[in-house]
Amino acid sequence: MSIGSTKERPPAPRAEGSNGQPRLSVVVVVYDMEREAPRTLHSLSAEYQEGVDPSSYEVVVVDNGSPRSAAVKTAEACGDNFRYHYLECATKSPAPAMNAGIAMTTGKYVGLYVDGARIATPGLLRMALLALSLNERALVSTLAWHLGPQAQMVSVNEGYNADVEDELLESIDWPANGYDLFTISAFAGSSARGFFQPVAESNALFMPRRLIAELGGMDESFSLPGGGVVNLDTYARACALPETTLITLLGEGTFHQVHGGVATNAPAESDYVDRAFAEYAELRGHPYRRPERSSLFLGPVPKQVAPFMTASIGSLSG
Repeated sequence: MSIGSTKERPPAPRAEGSNGQPRLSVVVVVYDMEREAPRTLHSLSAEYQEGVDPSSYEVVVVDNGSPRSAAVKTAEACGDNFRYHYLECATKSPAPAMNAGIAMTTGKYVGLYVDGARIATPGLLRMALLALSLNERALVSTLAWHLGPQAQMVSVNEGYNADVEDELLESIDWPANGYDLFTISAFAGSSARGFFQPVAESNALFMPRRLIAELGGMDESFSLPGGGVVNLDTYARACALPETTLITLLGEGTFHQVHGGVATNAPAESDYVDRAFAEYAELRGHPYRRPERSSLFLGPVPKQVAPFMTASIGSLSG
């Protein structure tokens, strides 16, 4: 682990598999994200992602029945390795959309990106591919951040909104400075304990296709708008798969844009949150429990991440 220049990157993974198909398929689910989806998809494009050949990955964008969507034009502009699919028989939960996207993929590895409002760091795909190559049963996880001064379920009640966020992004000259996203963000609630304690979910979770098959994709029984805690459930079930190695990327992550999402922007003490965890308990037969998985850590640490590393170390003794 090193703290320093973002230019010090491991060598890029080999471009593609022996059959000419992309090594990695990333499924991104979007819904009514005219403002947010273009940023998210650009952050996954070869123009933004560092040290990764566009032939080594594909992005499958599944629109979960938006009344209108800028995602289709953005996907078309991002390159030939992007595909857009509009889901006609959409549900309020993103789980069926994610599973539909998984069925369309061709890569040896699959990335689950259930929330299309999350901007990625520039080395996310490169480091995910490197981590996946280290173990045939690797689960590659990222922590999550919220743009703004605090987790958005707090900040939106204190005046934080899309206009403020747009000004923040402009202040760091994004997308020219991708790692400066860390300087205008806070840990998401699910990652609040930092790098060195177990997290509740990953909003960019990568694994070999064989593990996706063992997992059975996302559980479509989670039917609340926004999916309730289906992403927490997916992460917990993935962590429970036998003989897997959990690898957490240190210098990469995703950054949630505020968009009035029913799940992400719901206050911690709200009817929606109560219903979401009640649905989990009904489906699983027990209350939700955060998976207590130890992790290996991989990747350089840009200087912008240093404050979060310090806070993570402090939380171990807190």
